Amino acid sequence: MDFTLTTQIKATPKQIYKSWLSTQRHTKMTGSPAYVSDKVGDIFKAWRGYITGSNIKLEPYNRIVQSWRSSNFEDSESDSQIEVLLSENGEETTLTLNHTNLPESGEHYKEGWEKHYFEPMRQYFEGLNED
Repeated sequence: MDFTLTTQIKATPKQIYKSWLSTQRHTKMTGSPAYVSDKVGDIFKAWRGYITGSNIKLEPYNRIVQSWRSSNFEDSESDSQIEVLLSENGEETTLTLNHTNLPESGEHYKEGWEKHYFEPMRQYFEGLNED
């Protein structure tokens, strides 16, 4: 199963890219402990280990490709993949998330991305821009 989600965030592509790949900023951006890295091949963990994966391809300020799985995946199921595309759009960034190779039961992850990533990210970056 595959899907694509798109959202607008009041931040630059650079701010979002650097926050996604920083342990401290990812934690603040989502409101949940995370361990991430900005190096290809390194692993990441988010949401107290509910999400794990590794960095496959990193194009600074434009594109992040990661293997991705949640603790709901069966051991026999292979990792899914996320591709985060960042495109400047005036004072906002258009974030497009392509989530591919999910188990057939993966429809609920759409809501998870919105609730646990996009909403907190919009609040986090709007808070940064109020200074």
